[in-house]
Amino acid sequence: MIAKLTGTIDEIGTDNIVLDVNGVGYLVFCSSRTIGAIGGKGDGATIYTEMQVSETDMRLMGFASGSERDWFRLLISVQGVGGKVALAILSALEPGEISRAIAMGDKAMVSRANGVGPKLALRIVNELKDKVGGIATDPIIGAGGVVHAPSNNSADAVSALQNLGFKPADASAAVAAADAEVGDGATLDALVRLALKKAAR
Repeated sequence: MIAKLTGTIDEIGTDNIVLDVNGVGYLVFCSSRTIGAIGGKGDGATIYTEMQVSETDMRLMGFASGSERDWFRLLISVQGVGGKVALAILSALEPGEISRAIAMGDKAMVSRANGVGPKLALRIVNELKDKVGGIATDPIIGAGGVVHAPSNNSADAVSALQNLGFKPADASAAVAAADAEVGDGATLDALVRLALKKAAR
């Protein structure tokens, strides 16, 4: 099993690179996010890898970070998610955005990826919630060390901010900060208003 490769970028394609490692060229399929992060042709690079083997094909998948590879492994554990779809999700969303989408049950965010319809997005969110929920839904520590759990209105508030044009990551961060301040008793309207103030800072 090849876990990591370090070499020189020999070629860059739309969904892959060729990495020259001591004269051997490895064809590595990557997300567009990884391709954009590792550098240009002739640059030295280290790629974290995962080998995918099927009855008809064998492919080496590459990632700019270990966390991206971990997310790839989680995504392909979901029925209906192959390597191509997992890379499409990782191209569309950062690991933190995927984590927040799963924590909040936001299938719309996951379905932004090419090849991911609403039904598959819902399956991804539901199947991975138990696996990553502890990471994504840790209580938020507010002022004075008070611990707050995310309110039930969080997902709706994030959706409202996205409809107003905020990026998913910015909307999630603003709502999390607002949630920590107002607590469980806040109405959706109050949560959105405070989140807008947080986002404007």
